[in-house]
Amino acid sequence: MKTLDFGKYCVLGLSPMDDITDLPFRELCKSFGADLLITEFIASEALNREAEKSYRKMRFTSAQHPLGIQIFGANEDELLQCLEIVEAQQPDFIDINWGCPVRKVAGKGAGSGILKDIPKMLHVTEALVKRAHLPVTVKTRLGYDHDDKPIVDLAERLQDVGIAALSIHGRTKTQMYQGSADWTLIGEVKNNPRMHIPIFGNGDIVTPQQAIEAKKKYGVDGVLIGRGAIGNPWIFEQTQRLLRGEAEREITVSERVSVCRQHLLAAIEFKGEHTAMFEMRKHYGGYFKGLRDFKQFRIPMVNTTTLDEILPIFDQIITYYGN
Repeated sequence: MKTLDFGKYCVLGLSPMDDITDLPFRELCKSFGADLLITEFIASEALNREAEKSYRKMRFTSAQHPLGIQIFGANEDELLQCLEIVEAQQPDFIDINWGCPVRKVAGKGAGSGILKDIPKMLHVTEALVKRAHLPVTVKTRLGYDHDDKPIVDLAERLQDVGIAALSIHGRTKTQMYQGSADWTLIGEVKNNPRMHIPIFGNGDIVTPQQAIEAKKKYGVDGVLIGRGAIGNPWIFEQTQRLLRGEAEREITVSERVSVCRQHLLAAIEFKGEHTAMFEMRKHYGGYFKGLRDFKQFRIPMVNTTTLDEILPIFDQIITYYGN
């Protein structure tokens, strides 16, 4: 088995999210204390036909190590074929997405759709582990639905085929992102005496206190933060501060604006103004969460389509709220 050494980390990781955890946002989260990064999920078929967007998703900087490139697909041959392309980027590990619940992925038997066919999941995973020159990890869910949650047994079987670490989202496929994440089964996996690979938990971590509590209560090796980090790269810094016994610090309005602007400019440089302006709309609510009367700025912000339109709004926010 190819191993990963997470011993020197906490570990606080940024959970992969499509059109969210791109290179600029990962860079920000790393600068604010994220220990572990994973790219957006990338279709094996798209890599094999050299799709430009998929190649761009693999890009990362040297500062982002340790980093994994996450791939997904339902076809074993396509997944095996893309390994050479992924490994040429020299990530620290390759992560298989057996967890995405959206119809366009799971409906084709990829992502969490594979949870309906555990033998195939294990067979494909083992084939990738044997072919890869880098450690292979898996991200998955508790099971397919409420009546089918095999994760405790499945985790052992994935370990047996050679994966180096396992990340578990505490929901089933049919739950999508509804209801509450169930961390009890994640804890059962981690506390199974037969498990010896790192186990990471994911789901409903939106505050530093929740991240620390989940790690302590369930004994996981690390916590992956997803939606709680959108527009909020400070969640990693604040969690690290609490772990060191320090108080959380106040994030001023001027800092929120400065980091949001930095993020936007980096996104524009990375993927162009049109795409960046559209995708950044998902982050604005997080950057300015909790500010009174912010609706007067939020609506114009999400309606902007150019950098020239939004820069004056940033200045108006600072003027209205002060520093």
